[in-house]
Amino acid sequence: MSARPEAAGPAAPTTASPVTADPAAARPEAAGPATAGPTTAGPVTAGPATPGPATAGPGGPGPATASGAAPVPGVTGLRATARIRAVADGRGGTALPLLAGEGPLALRRTRGAGDGAGADTAAASVTLVGAMSAPLGGDHLTVEAELGAGARLRMGSAAATLALPGRSGAPARYETRLSLAENTCLRWLPEPLVSVRGSDLRVHTRVDLAPTARLLLREEQVLGRTGEEPGLLRSRLTVTLAGRPLLDQELACGPGAPGGWDGPAGLAGHRALGQLLVVDPAFAERPPPAGPLGDLAAITPLPGPAVLVTALSPNALHLRAVLDKAIQEHGW
Repeated sequence: MSARPEAAGPAAPTTASPVTADPAAARPEAAGPATAGPTTAGPVTAGPATPGPATAGPGGPGPATASGAAPVPGVTGLRATARIRAVADGRGGTALPLLAGEGPLALRRTRGAGDGAGADTAAASVTLVGAMSAPLGGDHLTVEAELGAGARLRMGSAAATLALPGRSGAPARYETRLSLAENTCLRWLPEPLVSVRGSDLRVHTRVDLAPTARLLLREEQVLGRTGEEPGLLRSRLTVTLAGRPLLDQELACGPGAPGGWDGPAGLAGHRALGQLLVVDPAFAERPPPAGPLGDLAAITPLPGPAVLVTALSPNALHLRAVLDKAIQEHGW
């Protein structure tokens, strides 16, 4: 992984994901050095970062960011977009005429985890690789995927995403836009998002499905690294089916979120939360029944050919096990 000169320092080890997050070199606008040791994802190939001291302008240091550090005048976040276009190749498979990433968003066509016996040979597999540390405060990242009629795509990521503090004084934004045409199938299965102490991230995932499209979408969010408090995380999921709203939900967690988010009616002290959204035209006639999935998870049919599985957990590994079990038991 290439270094990004403005990273906050070596990333801390985290239990947020079965895959360890990539390390990154220092960025000048990062809020401060990380307090934990380096990750085990591999050595950083760039030399040590040498950011200069952050100096305030004539007006003084200005207001503190969410991490407690003063914003640095003139510091802004990066803008990066990754784009995927998948189409049926006419031979029973899926082609990728567009696979383009920028900055920290690197896309690689890969063999899917299920390749081999029983694999969906018509599906293309793509992995999102973090080429540098992001998002930091002020960054704006966008991932776009468009599936043409008959295309099948499995999308994953190589490691957990860490939302990190920045020195710009602005929140980071991470947008995902998915468009599925007729008779498409998308399995969107990224690794968890970790809200690091002092960070401020706004996530918005938008999905537009044709009536015959199928979707399996997983979201996993971890509030803080091990032993740390979380940052502020605002997350929204907006889904339309045939142009009509299917699901529009929003949550906010961490310092500055509306009161009660961590109370008995909210997360009740749990630090990992996740969900599966499954859309399948077959559910119009045979929807899975509503009910609990263990003590801290439930399946809820939506007003359309879709179900939503929601889960809480003390950690990311347990959360993944709960969601994987739901996928396996229902054959999704």
